[in-house]
Amino acid sequence: MPENFDPKQENTGPDLEERGKAGSGERDAQGHFIRGLSGNPAGRPRGSRNKDTVMVEQMFERFGGALANKAVNMALEGNMAAMRLCVSRIVAPRRKRASDFALPPLRTAADLAPAIAAIAEAVGDGAISTDEAFQLSQIVDAFARALAAGDVEERLQRLEAVNGIAA
Repeated sequence: MPENFDPKQENTGPDLEERGKAGSGERDAQGHFIRGLSGNPAGRPRGSRNKDTVMVEQMFERFGGALANKAVNMALEGNMAAMRLCVSRIVAPRRKRASDFALPPLRTAADLAPAIAAIAEAVGDGAISTDEAFQLSQIVDAFARALAAGDVEERLQRLEAVNGIAA
């Protein structure tokens, strides 16, 4: 073997099996790490921060104003990328528009079908988008599931009362 050869750094050969057995307390039979056993039990200290992140934040504190001024000047000179950057920071992102559609009141199971029909009609008329229709149908579906759960509970209570089972 060469003089500068370190078998600990080699991943093949007869030593691999022996080293695997020696450190097998950290892994299970499938080779997965055992939950709760760490190579660094103390772990990373709470509140510690990545050195690169700290450095970038310090640089931004120092040069942030100059960078913002430069971007604005470049935008004013006609640089479209700088203009997009500046405008995207100034103008708030677009939110979904409020809809004028009013979902019919949901009080009983009989109200479910008319509500879905009203949603479908509104989509057909272009009053609401398909995304809005999907969200509204989710509300109707949740109401239907709540009614079903209440019905099951009511039936269970009646069965328990008939059979003399205390709740």
